[in-house]
Amino acid sequence: MNTPRILHVLDHSIPLHSGYTFRSLALLRGQRALGFETFHLTSPKHEAGLKGQGDGVLEQDVDGWHFFRTPEQTRSVLPGLAEVQLMRSLEARIEQVARQVRATVLHAHSPVLNALPTLRVGRRLGLPVVYEVRAFWEDAAVDHGSTREGSLRYRLTRQMETRALKKANHVFTICEGLRNDIVARGVPASKVTVIPNAVDIGAFEPGGVADEALKGKLGLSGCTVLGFIGSFYAYEGLDLLVAALPTLRQLQPQLRLLLVGGGPQEAALKAQAQALGVTDAVVFTGRVPHSEVGRYYDLVDLLCYPRHSMRLTELVTPLKPLEAMAQGRVLLASDVGGHRELIRDGQTGYLFKADDVNALVQRVSTALDERAAWPQLREQGRNFVETERNWTVSTLRYAEPYAQLRA
Repeated sequence: MNTPRILHVLDHSIPLHSGYTFRSLALLRGQRALGFETFHLTSPKHEAGLKGQGDGVLEQDVDGWHFFRTPEQTRSVLPGLAEVQLMRSLEARIEQVARQVRATVLHAHSPVLNALPTLRVGRRLGLPVVYEVRAFWEDAAVDHGSTREGSLRYRLTRQMETRALKKANHVFTICEGLRNDIVARGVPASKVTVIPNAVDIGAFEPGGVADEALKGKLGLSGCTVLGFIGSFYAYEGLDLLVAALPTLRQLQPQLRLLLVGGGPQEAALKAQAQALGVTDAVVFTGRVPHSEVGRYYDLVDLLCYPRHSMRLTELVTPLKPLEAMAQGRVLLASDVGGHRELIRDGQTGYLFKADDVNALVQRVSTALDERAAWPQLREQGRNFVETERNWTVSTLRYAEPYAQLRA
């Protein structure tokens, strides 16, 4: 059988919307374009993400894609036991589906809770296992506040991750920062391939004209607008944007901050704006329908991605800046490692020193003073994603490792 039949083991999928699900769909489209047969299984965490709205189905079609599901079990409240239960349930389901679809490759995606049961099934069935790392589980746990770097739980989780990386037949990851960390753990460099985050260039058009009615409704008429569109997680550094507003407004009284979306930090950001006396300068829209997001992008003069410096952001490249470049937007970001892999300062966007409010203020001011240079930045950013960061180019990198596994 020459065509690989790949069973992808995913944390969650559509209809849930996240950077994780969007990357998954892009990879699956790319692999099918290469002639691979793909099958898709989600862990019990998919149903948990539906917050009780899942109906426990074992298979489901969503937007033309067929997914095998793993029903959510009653989870233990004891530390660590819930994860063990999850992996046991997932392991049984992986073996069942792998036999049913006659898989020839098992492809586990982050987190490591997917990788370990996939490796056990691969060993029993004599199938090669590849592990695709999008972020390390221990670092994500630090950001979520469930542990701290260097704690016992952190060290144990890191050991699990390293064990999975070493046992996999091949490792894929999303950026050079993660690749370097994986190799530093003792995984041979020849066994690690980067499949970079990218965009479907055909799905993005250069930004349109601002909807003046929407602008007026949000109180942004006649204003210069800084904006962020996405999920409000602590690592995104939106608190830095709010902290910079008092000084920025002294320089530009008509400056406004547009925050589109929601998340764990929303209440804290609103409280911070109130404490600083800038509630009139911050517009919270809440989450908006995906089909409407483009209208909000068109309201923004300068998109901002002020991520805090931490292991997660230093190692992992995000999707949002690439999507902004694909739309010909002007963007500013902190100089964490994940951003430096994507943004060339002064050429495709602006970078400022991470976690430094004064540096953020100065870079915003400089960027707004250089509007004459923005058309060139837009053009260079769009060219970067067209030639280097599109999904067709990225998914071609799967071909050689898969061929070696089949051989």
